[in-house]
Amino acid sequence: MEHVNQTRGTWEMPEDRVNILMVDDQPAKLLSYEVILAELGENLIKATTATEALNILLKTDIAVVLMDVSMPDLDGFELADVIRQHPRFQKTAIIFISGVHLTDSDKIQGYRSGAVDYISVPVVPEVLRAKISVFVDLHRKTRQLERLNNNLERLVAERTEELRQREEQYRTRAELLDLATEAIIVRDLNGAAEFWNAGAEALFGWTREEMLGQDMHALLQTVFPVDRQEIEATLRDQKTWQGNLVQKTRSGAEIVVATRKTMNHEGNAILEVGRDITAQLQAEDALRETEKLAAMGRVAGIIAHEINNPLAAITNTLYLVRNHPSLDDTARHFADMAEQELQRVSHITRQTLSFYRESKQPIAVNISELLDDVLELQGRALSNARIQLRKRYLTSPVVQGFPVELRQVFLNLIGNAVQAMPSGGTLGISVREATDWSSQRRGTVISILDSGVGINPEDRKRLFQPFFSTKSTKGTGLGLWISKGIVQKYDGSLSCRSVRTAKACATCFRVFLPVTGAATPAINEATRAEQELSTQPATAQVS
Repeated sequence: MEHVNQTRGTWEMPEDRVNILMVDDQPAKLLSYEVILAELGENLIKATTATEALNILLKTDIAVVLMDVSMPDLDGFELADVIRQHPRFQKTAIIFISGVHLTDSDKIQGYRSGAVDYISVPVVPEVLRAKISVFVDLHRKTRQLERLNNNLERLVAERTEELRQREEQYRTRAELLDLATEAIIVRDLNGAAEFWNAGAEALFGWTREEMLGQDMHALLQTVFPVDRQEIEATLRDQKTWQGNLVQKTRSGAEIVVATRKTMNHEGNAILEVGRDITAQLQAEDALRETEKLAAMGRVAGIIAHEINNPLAAITNTLYLVRNHPSLDDTARHFADMAEQELQRVSHITRQTLSFYRESKQPIAVNISELLDDVLELQGRALSNARIQLRKRYLTSPVVQGFPVELRQVFLNLIGNAVQAMPSGGTLGISVREATDWSSQRRGTVISILDSGVGINPEDRKRLFQPFFSTKSTKGTGLGLWISKGIVQKYDGSLSCRSVRTAKACATCFRVFLPVTGAATPAINEATRAEQELSTQPATAQVS
């Protein structure tokens, strides 16, 4: 009945069988116990000494210890005391069998030593089997409960680890979503926000704590391109929808948001991913407007070119008429006037052609002459606004470039100066040689100064940003941005100074262009005059 593992020297029981240890120094008694207990079908292990029994206990899971009280090395009471002192065996069932120690005091001592029962000899087989069977079943159920508890603890630990990993994944995904520049929002079917990432905070201005649980579309004052119920129906049927929404930020700014909506599989939440395309749409509108203006310019150039042919014939005819001997002085005077007006028409057509005839290669551009052309175009606006013009050309610089681009820069700067003085004022244009101290390059500084309404310090920081305008709906906000880009293309710089006082305001735009061609001095004044212009505040008039 003994089952010994020869490899490890331990007793093992077959699956679902428990070990019963029988301890007696008489082999005949061990054999009789083995015959009595064989019907139980359990694994029976025999030991003839206390030392052998202790070794078996340390190596084997024992359900019941059946031992004799009288043994030569250690008696049963002493062996039971030793067994109970070990924490692993404090609940192991111990049954004493004795044919000598039969008094009540012996039985009390046995129970005090940790025994669960005390059987006297002669042994009744049925009684012994019944008592052993009770403790075997108890041990088996205890072990089953322990296995169940261990399995339960393992499952709980596995589930806890799985939840921890999922939580970590969700946290990682949430952190990644917070890194996204797009606005990523999760809401329920009623519009209440359940997730609001950092991109949404940056775009709309509300923090996550402020938005969670709020009706996002009510707060953002969303304007849908179609009926909202139609969008919700599309989400239920197709699980996705995309389009442009008009929404308002916390500051009240109205923006256009390209939005992609997706409903989850359960149908109880909607993911909205939004991207601000307001600047993109404004750029597209500005590009279309620029293309329109370019097309108009090309048409104007074609018309001017076509007008040139009949103008030449009319000019020749007037020349012949003016010198005809049949004319009296009065008629000749009117012919001279007609010829002068015709020359003006010819000049306008040539100027129109020069504005819209782009060069394929950079050419030498005289800045002073280009400024005069721009001022001539602005002549009527200057006159209507009663603006006094003061020019001061200290040099006549030449740069290699494209006349159309440079005209665009100065048309924009001078046009802005004129618009800043609707009730009249002074426009000063200064051209002089100077040194760019940041790069130690020599070049030309063109200063455009006006005595208009001035520029707020807050607006001055954003002057050269795209789509920023101080003209409300009248401006696209691209003029200064484009002008600065053109100047930087020539390795130059464009800056602004504006001073506002209780009595007057003044604004000066300063263009620095490195001179790439020969510059012809127009006025050979002292260097002190140039230094005064460069160091004076923007309130000084250009004389």
